[in-house]
Amino acid sequence: MAQPSASVTAPSANKHTVYPILFAISIVHLLNDSMQSTISALFPILKDSLALTYTQIGLIAFAMNITASFLQPAVGLYADIRPRPYILPVGVCFTLLGIVTLALAPSFGVILCAVIAMGIGSAVFHPESSRVAYLAAGGKRGLAQSIFQVGGNIGSSLGPVMTALIFVPLGQIGVLWFTFAALTAIVLQYYVARWYSRQDIVPRKKRAASAIQEAAGRLTRGQVVAAVSILVFLVFSKHVYISSITSFYSFYLIEDYGVSVERAQLFLFAFLVASAAGTFFGGPLADRYGRRNIIWLSIVGTAPFSLLLPHASLFWSGVLCVCAGFVLSSAFSIIVVYAQELLPGKVGLVSGLFFGLAFGIGGLGSAVLGTIADATSIAFIMNLCAFLPLLGLLALLLPRDEALNA
Repeated sequence: MAQPSASVTAPSANKHTVYPILFAISIVHLLNDSMQSTISALFPILKDSLALTYTQIGLIAFAMNITASFLQPAVGLYADIRPRPYILPVGVCFTLLGIVTLALAPSFGVILCAVIAMGIGSAVFHPESSRVAYLAAGGKRGLAQSIFQVGGNIGSSLGPVMTALIFVPLGQIGVLWFTFAALTAIVLQYYVARWYSRQDIVPRKKRAASAIQEAAGRLTRGQVVAAVSILVFLVFSKHVYISSITSFYSFYLIEDYGVSVERAQLFLFAFLVASAAGTFFGGPLADRYGRRNIIWLSIVGTAPFSLLLPHASLFWSGVLCVCAGFVLSSAFSIIVVYAQELLPGKVGLVSGLFFGLAFGIGGLGSAVLGTIADATSIAFIMNLCAFLPLLGLLALLLPRDEALNA
């Protein structure tokens, strides 16, 4: 990383994969995203207790995600220039603040303040932890990103279980239990920050320039811009579809199939567990069979399941939802690695940009879909979003992996 990123663009920077660090940041990712998933897990509870509309529910998700979206690229760019390893535990402190505020929030406005604090925590955590994964990857960047991100997927999958087991019986105050998760994450991030601070992260302008010139020699500027634009569209298709499931699928099951809140959350839990499994397998497959190949197969391969889901019985709706989650979620870690290899001298900026896009698009998608749902129906949202994975065909226009590593 030249910047931290320039020092690791050379193959010799880390010859061996540092698994203890990868597992540590994966566990923190699990804890971080389990805390964030309390927000969506509370939606059915808050809708009744505070008489919220679908638009307000969408705005809650939007407030957290848009905060993280705008801040993450800035955090990544700043860390490229001036690395600050010990910002990692500080970021979790914002999440802790958000957790306590969310548990005690008496109104819609206070809930927005709580989720904004959690968004700040995510803005620090994701780009810097993705950089740590890059540093610790050795020659297995796809695997490293998958290990890092699977923790987040597992954490997110706990949201529906928390609704059924904690928030339905205890209500909003049950969020206070997650202060223990925040404190554990702070301790682990301090351990990671100590390792991170011992790496070669002193800015070296000469090596940074060399890395960027090397990238420029492989692809023209126009090709890089076009490839990044395609990746943005792919992130859009993936995360808006995932937003439609995480924010509204439980309401769809409740309204159209008449299931209970607890049972609907179990369906959502199955989707998120399948997403975690897909994330884990995606990186190693990309290391072996090529990033471009797995990216387009992952997103386009979701389309048959997403298109059939709104027309299926309750049982088959669950099966199709699980299949869609598994196939679609294998893409994001690969997209991040592919983008890092497009711009090898800007690992922090790239990581922050794509995590920021994921949060921003997901949050904006929730807000827009909530407004559409109020005007039409949840069933309409499921049918509309079913076509989004077809945008994965754009991945066929990406440069082949050989062009990145020539």
